[in-house]
Amino acid sequence: MDILPPDALDLLAVQLSTPLQIEHYLTRILEQAYRLGEKPVTPAIVEKTLAPDMHDLEPTLTRSGYNVKALSELLGIRQPDVRAFLRGQLPPGRTAELHHQLLAAGLPLGERLGAVENRSATG
Repeated sequence: MDILPPDALDLLAVQLSTPLQIEHYLTRILEQAYRLGEKPVTPAIVEKTLAPDMHDLEPTLTRSGYNVKALSELLGIRQPDVRAFLRGQLPPGRTAELHHQLLAAGLPLGERLGAVENRSATG
């Protein structure tokens, strides 16, 4: 590939998981490279174009169909409390409790609790 070398393609493969993400970000990356006059696309352009929070808890849950309202109903808590949880603004014990409830419900959380707990501890 003349336009997208293997190192940039590998970065995309690691960061993107859904066909919609691939289509969206590949278009943005190619447009950005064109504006900058870059050919081939460099990994630096890929990194600058990708959303920095795309793997945070809220976008991950939203991609799986769980918005704030759905999470509020699932957890039996108010929507402002869900927002505070997603922003890491709850006490660490409460954050862990809600995280375990989501895991028990089978939601795709992976290693995202650490980021939420770090924000609540520093935030």
